[in-house]
Amino acid sequence: MSVLIMAGQLILGLSILVILHEFGHFLAARAFGIKVEKFYLFFDAWNFSLFKFNYKGVEYGIGWLPLGGYVKIAGMIDESMDTDQLAGPPQPWEFRSKPAWQRLIVMLGGIIVNIIVGIFIFWVLTIRYGETYIPNENIKYGIVPGTIGQHIGLKAGDKIIGVNGKPIVRFEDLISSKVLLDKTVLNVQRGNQTLDVKVPPTILNDLSDYGIEEFIGRLPRTTFMVGAVMPKSNAAKAGIQKGDSILTVNSTPIRFYDELQTELKKFKNKSVGITVKRNSTILPLVADVNKDGMFGISVKTDLPKDTTVKYGFFGSLPVGATKAWGMFIDNAKGISKIFTGQVKARKAISSPIGIAVMFGSHVDWIRFWSLVGFLSMVLALTNLLPIPGLDGGHTVFLVIEMIKGKPLSDKFLERAQIVGFVLLISLMVFAFGNDIVKQISKH
Repeated sequence: MSVLIMAGQLILGLSILVILHEFGHFLAARAFGIKVEKFYLFFDAWNFSLFKFNYKGVEYGIGWLPLGGYVKIAGMIDESMDTDQLAGPPQPWEFRSKPAWQRLIVMLGGIIVNIIVGIFIFWVLTIRYGETYIPNENIKYGIVPGTIGQHIGLKAGDKIIGVNGKPIVRFEDLISSKVLLDKTVLNVQRGNQTLDVKVPPTILNDLSDYGIEEFIGRLPRTTFMVGAVMPKSNAAKAGIQKGDSILTVNSTPIRFYDELQTELKKFKNKSVGITVKRNSTILPLVADVNKDGMFGISVKTDLPKDTTVKYGFFGSLPVGATKAWGMFIDNAKGISKIFTGQVKARKAISSPIGIAVMFGSHVDWIRFWSLVGFLSMVLALTNLLPIPGLDGGHTVFLVIEMIKGKPLSDKFLERAQIVGFVLLISLMVFAFGNDIVKQISKH
């Protein structure tokens, strides 16, 4: 059932974005009097479609090959590779008969719509929910670094007071692109000492393998007590009760929740001696630890209170636009890191399999629309890449035409389209194979 939920959210989210992207091309073409012959979600390869109908001279449908979608514009060499229509003289309603600046707008129409959609989604989310964050100044006990964080020099309890000399206002910014994508130095307070910790430019490779929690935990360090004991669990059998404070594990003092987690993981499938404080009584107990390093409790912590900022209808627009545009820039930085060799392609490129995992196995509409907004900006950026077959490739050829003063030959455009198609299929095969290997290795 969880797989179906992930697949359903993926199909819904990508279908919305593909339809709106192609609708951008459609609107621009119709605005300049260019004939649109087809409007398809997914590809109707070999002219086979799951569903179609005609309306005002346009064939609308759903293809069987789920690799995006397309609008077939008269007089243009596109995904359909239909060059027969170019044999005759240019007609006034065809793409090729229009001025280069109009054709450029048509090609950029999908990208522009994706950017508008991304901004709109984050605008509406900001109107509805505002921004909620933990003020960094309220962090009492510092951070909980994972394996990656410890490797670069961070320690549990460190307080990160700044990034590149600028104060950190929001705790969540410690795992944001401000830290992970730029040349970053973390300004750390460790007891009475202040020191700098450099974040390596290759850190995205490690994050791909281990996850963001292995850099810095999403929640700060916190003290705790037993909040609940699961019935028939190892903790229940050991006599642990709600409200107990765990003081030691095998004589190791325990104060913070991350210390308890660390100690229990050392004793998977073993028994441990623990000391608990119940009211004013100190009790020695023995508990079995399961294969996951747990024994069946949930905890009550003293996390600092978060802050919610509301911006209003118009005030939310620049906040939402900044979020959306920030995602566009962050992904552009990520792509540049691939080309400069700082990030390995197999660590950074995902297929629909990886995207489905991001949506998750249960429906959370805030998460769903946040991901759709994020993917809208990603789709805008990837379509802007100067690869033949993508909008960016067509745009490059049009810019060259505007500089030369004459169009590139149809033969050249046809061959470029074939090269681009092969590149895109190869990239898709690589991405799917990469994600399949990742999922197999996790299990």
